[in-house]
Amino acid sequence: MGLTTDPAPPDTGGTDLAPRKEAGPGDLAALRVVPTRHYGRWAAALAVLVLTAQFAHGLVTNPVWEWEVFRAYVLSETIVSAVGLTLQLTAYATVLGFALGTVLAFMRLSRNPVLQTVAWAYIWIFRSIPMIVQLVFWFNLSALYERLGLGIPFGPVFWSVDSNDLIGTIGAALIGLSLHQAAYAAEIVRGGVISVDHGQLEAAAALGIPRLRQIRRIVLPQAMRAILPTAGNEIIGLLKGTSVVYVMAIGELFYQVQVIYGRNGHVIPLLMVATAWYVFLTSVLSVAQYYVERRFARGANRTPPPTPLQRARDALARLRAGAADTAPATPRGGTA
Repeated sequence: MGLTTDPAPPDTGGTDLAPRKEAGPGDLAALRVVPTRHYGRWAAALAVLVLTAQFAHGLVTNPVWEWEVFRAYVLSETIVSAVGLTLQLTAYATVLGFALGTVLAFMRLSRNPVLQTVAWAYIWIFRSIPMIVQLVFWFNLSALYERLGLGIPFGPVFWSVDSNDLIGTIGAALIGLSLHQAAYAAEIVRGGVISVDHGQLEAAAALGIPRLRQIRRIVLPQAMRAILPTAGNEIIGLLKGTSVVYVMAIGELFYQVQVIYGRNGHVIPLLMVATAWYVFLTSVLSVAQYYVERRFARGANRTPPPTPLQRARDALARLRAGAADTAPATPRGGTA
């Protein structure tokens, strides 16, 4: 037998009509991957950086900010005391408002038409009237009722007291803030309760669990996931809303700032003092809200995502591990 060779391919006039060989894995690995260019994003990011740098430059160089006045007052005793009063008003109004709001929410969910109507009317009225109007009304309650007492309805009064003695300025502010907050808290709680699957209650009733225990142990823990985000926003809004009580001459943060810049005329730096404190307090509340939401999400997410602190620790650990891997090995013996 002799050796044979394949015939030469016919001349096609410079055009390759032979089937092309498909690219293999090695050929694909050799290809250069070019990422998509997002020129619009780069331009927008550059514009934001320029504006941010310009604003920061103005904060540092503009003498109107008077940062030395800001430093003198931001931690002064008067301002710190006013911050403490602001926190007290926020805490008391939050507890009272959400306690009453929870009662109103279950009144609206009740099958009793009287309770439903009363709760609906309360929410409608107190959401319709601005907070500042409610505060001024409660501040002037003595003009409507000079004395408040206890007795038989439409009958004799056994005990009474002067309205101004019973409800002072702080009490009027707390009543106004709490009643106003309760109207919004009621809708927040009601929305969270109706978000729970009704089959949960049916299953609990089939097991013979009492109604109150169903609400306390089954409904509310599941409803908290829907309640907490909006409730956190309401609490932060209430913290800032306490500034409205300045109309009652209560020495909270914004009122004290007004008093100070009314005496010395340094309006801008004193307003920055109030701004810095409000930003700090809302940041603390936001962090607390994040961890509370994370705790109540355990039932739905068994492996929650890492917290920002955990991510920072992991990143630091990776950096240390990378530095240890790239560091040159030190010989154990002495030098040669």
